[in-house]
Amino acid sequence: MTKKTQTKHVDAPLFHADHARPRTRREFLAQGFSLGSGAVIGSSVFGGLMLPESAQADLSPDILARIQDIQDCDITGSNQKIPFIAIDLAGGSNMVGSNVLVGGAGGQRDFLSTAGYSKQGLPGDMVPGVNEAGGAQSNATGTSNGDHTDTTLGLAFHSDSAFLRGILDKLSPEAAANINGAVIPARSENDTGNNPHNPMYGINLAGAKGELLALIGSRNSVSGANSMAPAQFINNDVAPTKVDRGSDVTGLVDVGSFDGLNNDQVVAVMESVSRISNQKIRNMDPRLGDGLDAALRNKLECTYVESANLAFAYPNNSALDIAIDTDITDIYPLGDNAAGLGDREFQKTASVMKLVLDSPNGLFPYAGAGTIAMGGFDYHDGSRSTGETRDFRAGRVMGGCLEYAHRKQRPLMLYVYSDGSLSSNGMTQDGAGRGKGVWVSDNSGTGAAFFLVYNPGGRPQLIGADVEEQATHQQLGYMRPSGDVETSSSPAASNVNQLVQMVMLNYMALHGQTGEFADLFVDNNLVQGLGNTAGQLDNYVAFQPIVDRTILNGT
Repeated sequence: MTKKTQTKHVDAPLFHADHARPRTRREFLAQGFSLGSGAVIGSSVFGGLMLPESAQADLSPDILARIQDIQDCDITGSNQKIPFIAIDLAGGSNMVGSNVLVGGAGGQRDFLSTAGYSKQGLPGDMVPGVNEAGGAQSNATGTSNGDHTDTTLGLAFHSDSAFLRGILDKLSPEAAANINGAVIPARSENDTGNNPHNPMYGINLAGAKGELLALIGSRNSVSGANSMAPAQFINNDVAPTKVDRGSDVTGLVDVGSFDGLNNDQVVAVMESVSRISNQKIRNMDPRLGDGLDAALRNKLECTYVESANLAFAYPNNSALDIAIDTDITDIYPLGDNAAGLGDREFQKTASVMKLVLDSPNGLFPYAGAGTIAMGGFDYHDGSRSTGETRDFRAGRVMGGCLEYAHRKQRPLMLYVYSDGSLSSNGMTQDGAGRGKGVWVSDNSGTGAAFFLVYNPGGRPQLIGADVEEQATHQQLGYMRPSGDVETSSSPAASNVNQLVQMVMLNYMALHGQTGEFADLFVDNNLVQGLGNTAGQLDNYVAFQPIVDRTILNGT
């Protein structure tokens, strides 16, 4: 049967008869009532405490000496690691079948049953493995394998995947040739921000840092996104700074108004403020006890010396202006249009990718890792068109990040997750629904997450001596023929904490640090369930290392 429904605007809020009215910020985001409000970073003393790292500069000797003396006042980028961006699709997006393919125990091409794919939104004549017979949606990407599969990015997608169509809309063939990916079938609860999906703090603990900031996120939350971060990794010293628009980015290096002064004079003023303030800090009456009092003094002194350094290192903020970065405006053109910076989701994306992938010195990026939270993915409204439109825009976000990494010639691990998933009842929608199954209900059983890795040196190589073994590393876990996650297929299959751990493990493995994962996380009782030896951990790693270990210390 074919159902005709009216196509919703890409930013239209979603009303569900089986959902209560949204009450929390997370519920508003998931149902598209709130898609990205902003907050500008201030430059007060305590606001400065939120800027963990600033770029090194040649300041006065006494200021540099204080920087070197003060505990935890590290203004130099360190531990060059692969930039990391997570995309949080709030509400329970469709990840599998119609987008990334997930199969049985043999990997992505160990195809599921027709009924299983129907649950994942695909009618019988569009299931993977069936020859494409033509029609409007046949070979929609232009790069299909001819059987409703597309491996342009290494990882297999459906050839009419809205994610993939969006990615390829922004991605050059040269960038696509250097990308590979992996998918992790994993259940998570529907319509809740309480899933600890966000890996940012763990990625930072693994070494991801930046010249200006450790972590950024597009929402004003502890994780910087919709879903929570695992509690054991949260570190308030590196809490994500809110960034979701161009003014947030340039505001990071704005030390305030000094009308009539040139930059050298501004630096001199900031240095004087630092000297006077630090003298007062040293004369504070101790009230917190020796340890806490010393820590507070260090934090305050760091704030002032870093402000002086910031004024020197960034005489203007044009280096961080997304509107004049031609690599960004080629991807997301200026103006109020559906494909460019006039779309608030793309301005948010451009702001995050600018900080995570660009660099003030050619070595360390401005930020170590960032999250882009997108709202409105609770789209089971009895149509297919709403989900197709929103998935396509999410794909353009993914493609923009990957293409910008290619233009900057920086590796990137791009991780995509959502809180829950959904299912179809087999009814289809033509036209904007592209002949695919309409989404009618939440269904955590069809959930998954995936990541794509861009490597400037060539496509990342899967672990495995042959094609069969490599297939089980490209799909970490599997699904039942019914289209549901097999909960015994991996530690992550029914445990969101262990899904995050698996992502962190794969991040470290790209640096050749699988063994160090156990030293850093397992031995310190921060993770459990993946094993504690390299042999056990290798079962849950997708790729061979892509980073030469000699650059990990910035050499």
